[in-house]
Amino acid sequence: MNTNEHIVSSFDRDLESIQAGIMKMGGLVEDSIHKSVLALDTRDPELADLVRAGDAAIDALETQVNEEAARILALRSPTASDLRTVLSVFRVSTNLERIGDYSKNIAKRSHAVMAQPPIEGATASLRRMAREVELMLKDVLDAYIQRDLGLAEDVRERDLEIDQIYSALFREYLTFMMEDPRSITACMHLHFMAKNIERMGDHVTSIAEQVVYLVTGSMPEDIRPKQDVISEASNKS
Repeated sequence: MNTNEHIVSSFDRDLESIQAGIMKMGGLVEDSIHKSVLALDTRDPELADLVRAGDAAIDALETQVNEEAARILALRSPTASDLRTVLSVFRVSTNLERIGDYSKNIAKRSHAVMAQPPIEGATASLRRMAREVELMLKDVLDAYIQRDLGLAEDVRERDLEIDQIYSALFREYLTFMMEDPRSITACMHLHFMAKNIERMGDHVTSIAEQVVYLVTGSMPEDIRPKQDVISEASNKS
């Protein structure tokens, strides 16, 4: 192998390494989403604490991946598609870290909900919403590695369903609170959890937009449709 071939091979390994870090980080975030909602559903404070403690590993990976990406920028001077790959790593890792933070917030609020009497049926839609975001995250990570533009666009469109579930939950929790004032504290926490999950969906969609950028060289031109939850609730009240 000549010198140029060695440099190219080494550079490819560097790119593979930072993308492998992204996938590892994504796996931890997927697990965090799943366990945070499971802890709420099963009223398991120890599992909720594990989720909160596990966020440190996600943060550490973000730092590691970003440092490796910065080193590549400094030493390799990548061009064109390779530069897009390196830049996308910074953005994807940031979005994954924020999703992990929202998952940690859900686990933290679970303790407050567990301290209140259970509300029958109050977590079913929340579980569904979290599961949909979890599946979106899995698909967008696949799209990222495979450079699958169609799958990335599909994930972007699915974010609207997350907004719709959140809108329905917003009205559902208002109904619970009006029918039984004793449920107000728990429903307020559940509402904030639902908002955290809705924000997770936004960050997953941002990752999908990075895939579009990777494949096409530009960000999507169309604006994602977002559902105005407060206005809709007001119009139907």
